[in-house]
Amino acid sequence: MYLIGYDIGTSSIKAALLDSDTGSAVASAVSPKKEMAIIAHHPGWAEQDPQCWWDNLKAATMEMLAKAKVAASDIKAVGISYQMHGLVCVNKQLEVIRPSIIWCDSRAVAIGEQAAAKLGDKRCLESLLNLPGNFTAAKLKWVMDNEPQNYKKIYKIMLPGDYIAAKLTGKAATTASGLSECMFWDFKNKAPAKFLIDHFGFSPALLAELVPTFGVQGELTKQAAEELGLKAGTVVSYRAGDQPNNAFSLNVLKPGEIAATAGTSGVVYGIGDKLNYDLKSRVNTFAHVNSTSQTPRYGVLLCVNGTGILNSWLKRTVAAGLDYDQMNRCAAETPIGSNGLVILPYGNGAERTLANRNIGAHIHNLNFNTHTVSHLLRAGQEGIVFALHYGIEIMRTMGIEIKTVRAGDANMFISPLFGQAFASVTGAVVELYNTDGAQGAARGAGVGAGVYKDFADAFVGLKAARVIEPVQQLVLAYRQAYEQWLAVLESRLAGK
Repeated sequence: MYLIGYDIGTSSIKAALLDSDTGSAVASAVSPKKEMAIIAHHPGWAEQDPQCWWDNLKAATMEMLAKAKVAASDIKAVGISYQMHGLVCVNKQLEVIRPSIIWCDSRAVAIGEQAAAKLGDKRCLESLLNLPGNFTAAKLKWVMDNEPQNYKKIYKIMLPGDYIAAKLTGKAATTASGLSECMFWDFKNKAPAKFLIDHFGFSPALLAELVPTFGVQGELTKQAAEELGLKAGTVVSYRAGDQPNNAFSLNVLKPGEIAATAGTSGVVYGIGDKLNYDLKSRVNTFAHVNSTSQTPRYGVLLCVNGTGILNSWLKRTVAAGLDYDQMNRCAAETPIGSNGLVILPYGNGAERTLANRNIGAHIHNLNFNTHTVSHLLRAGQEGIVFALHYGIEIMRTMGIEIKTVRAGDANMFISPLFGQAFASVTGAVVELYNTDGAQGAARGAGVGAGVYKDFADAFVGLKAARVIEPVQQLVLAYRQAYEQWLAVLESRLAGK
C-alpha cells in the first residue's frame, strides 16, 4: 500500500510516494526544475498564480508515478503540506479571482497594526495568541479596501493547501490549525474569531467548512484523477501548513520538542501545551497538527524570511559558476566572524522577529582590500544563523526549552558550516533526518486514512542521518561573532 504527499512550496512543488509498510520513499519528483516566479508589482508585494501550483503538481505527480511504476489502485491516500499565510480567493465555481497574496507579502502590515490598536493588544493576544499582523485576515482586508470588485466576487477564501485540496476534491474546506494561521481562530472560544471577522467587516460565510487535520477530508474527483493519473475516490486525509507539517515530519509532537527548517525562509518551531504568546507577537503561536480540545498542542513559530533566498542571491550575484557544495567549501575557508564582515539577512519583506519591520538586507564593514567571496559567503550563512538565534532568544523568554533540534538533512543544513554554527551559537544538539515535507504529508495521510493505528506507527523507518553537537572550542568565537552581529542589528533598528 502506498501514500502520496505533496509539499506546495514557494519555489517548487514536491511529490513523494511512500511505502506505508516500510516508511521509505519509493519515488519523488520536484516541479519546476527552476524556482517558481514570485510576482512583485510593488516593493514589499509578493504574489503567485495558484494555477502554477496546480500545473506543477500535475507535472511532479506524472514524473513520480513514471519512476515508481505503481498501480493507481494501490495508492490509499493523499496528504498536503503548503506554504502558510497565503490568501487564495475563489468564486462559486472554485475559480481563482486574483493571484494569491503569499506569506512574504508585506502590504497588509499597517492594516494588522490598526486592528490591534483598535481591538487592543490584550484582547488579540489572549484570543488569537498573536496580534493580527500581516497574516491572511489582514491581506483579505487589503483586498476589500483596494479591490472591491474582486472582493464582491469572493465565495470562499482559502490557504494555498486548501486550494490544492479543492482542486483534488471539488470541496472548499480548511482546518482549525489553518484558521489559526490566518488569525481567524479564537483559542479562548475554540471557534472562528468572530470579533476579528466583525472588526474587518467580513461575512463569516467567506470561511470554508472546517475539516479535521487528520481524517477523510474528501475524495479525488474523476477530473482530478484523470489529470493526475490517479484513481477517482482516493481519499485526501491530511493537510497542514509547511512548518507544522515539517515538525510532524520529524515526529515533533510533544511539549518541549523542537523542529527547524532553513529553506527559502528559516523557521524554528517548538511545541507547548499551554496558551502562551510573545507580548510583541515577534514569534507566533498556532494550533499544532495534533491539537485537540482534550489535549491542546501549540506550535510556537519563529520565522526569518531571508534564509535560503539570501544564499540563492549570493549564488547569483557573487558566486556565479559555483554550485552550493562549492559555495559551502568556499565559505569554510574563512575564520568564524568573517573578519568583521556582517550581513543582516532581512531582504525578503517585513520580519516578524523585528515586530513586522522591513529594514531590508544589509552588508556592514565591507573592506575592499581584505574581504573576498569567501568572506561574503560565510557572513551570509552566519547572518542567517544569528537571525534565527535572535528569534530563539525570544522563544526562551516564553519558556520554550531548546536543547535538541530536529531538522531535515536538506537546504541550508546540508552545509557543515551552517549546522555547526547553529549548534554552537544556540547550544542545541542538532539531529538531521532524511525526510522532507512531502514525505511528512504522506505519513499524515496514512494517519488520517487509518493506515497507521497511531502517530508512533506512522514513523516507522525514520532515523537520524547525522547528529551535530556544539563544539566547545568554537562556542566562544561564535558567541563573539553573534554579539558583533547583534550590535549592527540593534544599530539599524535604532535608525542609526
